[in-house]
Amino acid sequence: MPTQPDPASTVFFRLTIDGQDLGLFNGCDGLASEVEVERRQEGGNNGFVWQLPTRVTFSAIRLTRPLTADTAKVAAWISSLATGITRPTAQIAALRANGSVVAQWGLVEVLPVRWTGPTLDPVNPAVATETLEIAHHGFTDAGGA
Repeated sequence: MPTQPDPASTVFFRLTIDGQDLGLFNGCDGLASEVEVERRQEGGNNGFVWQLPTRVTFSAIRLTRPLTADTAKVAAWISSLATGITRPTAQIAALRANGSVVAQWGLVEVLPVRWTGPTLDPVNPAVATETLEIAHHGFTDAGGA
């Protein structure tokens, strides 16, 4: 029997900003875009309503992971905004457990908009996690990011 491709049931996400690796994340949410549509009715045309595209919006992307040594790389990137904002390109690659790429997305003009660190509570011990939220101006060829 031929082997079926791995459906990537366990996926990790690697984030790179202008080629700099910020590490692996185990959660990624918000890879989405939406075309806003303006509806126009044409006199005498009762068969349909024109739906004209007006703009494309992109949702913020949230990446989550347990705290690792790579947390310092994220902190350094966010801290660099104090000296001036540059909006680099980024790449998110979905990886299987063996490191092979399932899919990848290139992002244009990325900006970190929120970082949330762990809640450290000795009464309720849990894995210390971080969440990085990034905004962007659209998708690009992932190979060129």
